[in-house]
Amino acid sequence: MFKRVFGKAKQEPNALPTIHKLNDTLEMLEKKEKVLVKKAAAEVEKAKQFTQARNRAAAIKCLKRKRLYEQQIEQLGNFQLRIHDQMIMLEGANATTETVDALRSGTSVMKAMNKATKIDDLEKTMDEINDQTESMKQIQEALSAPIGAAADFDEDELEAELEELEGAELEEELFQPATTAPAAAVHVNAPVGRQPTQPAPQRNNREEDELAALQAEMAL
Repeated sequence: MFKRVFGKAKQEPNALPTIHKLNDTLEMLEKKEKVLVKKAAAEVEKAKQFTQARNRAAAIKCLKRKRLYEQQIEQLGNFQLRIHDQMIMLEGANATTETVDALRSGTSVMKAMNKATKIDDLEKTMDEINDQTESMKQIQEALSAPIGAAADFDEDELEAELEELEGAELEEELFQPATTAPAAAVHVNAPVGRQPTQPAPQRNNREEDELAALQAEMAL
């Protein structure tokens, strides 16, 4: 019904059946050529026999038939050459057609892929990825934030308290009485049963008196 309305569907040309047919024809021509070659050779042998028999007229007829066979052989050779030429052209055209068909199929697939992957969908996907990444960062920050009593601490107050501690420690270092550095311990291999005696620390009474007087003045 559809064929009657719209006509027959257009069929793409296919060179393979024609190539097969040409190949079969070529084989047939080659067989005929072999038969004619044998017939021409047979006429030559007959002509030799008639020549030996002194039958000149019969020998000439054999040579004429040989010439006719040779003409047919030459004609068949021309036919074969034309068929070879056409087969080569059809094989090249068939390769071209298959190449174009493959390229057309690849183009169709690329169009379908581009249609399935629209730029708007890609941008939407990238936006969703960015949103999910930002949400993950917020979740990580929320998990790492202090909770409970530690969250109520004022950072400025802690900094001020730390500065007070540092100032007090510096002041304590200034007013701490100077002491002489302990002498380096000398290890002596003492005999067994006797412990090495360590020198008692010596005090510099003069320095202590001066430091006490300085503290008294600063207290005033």
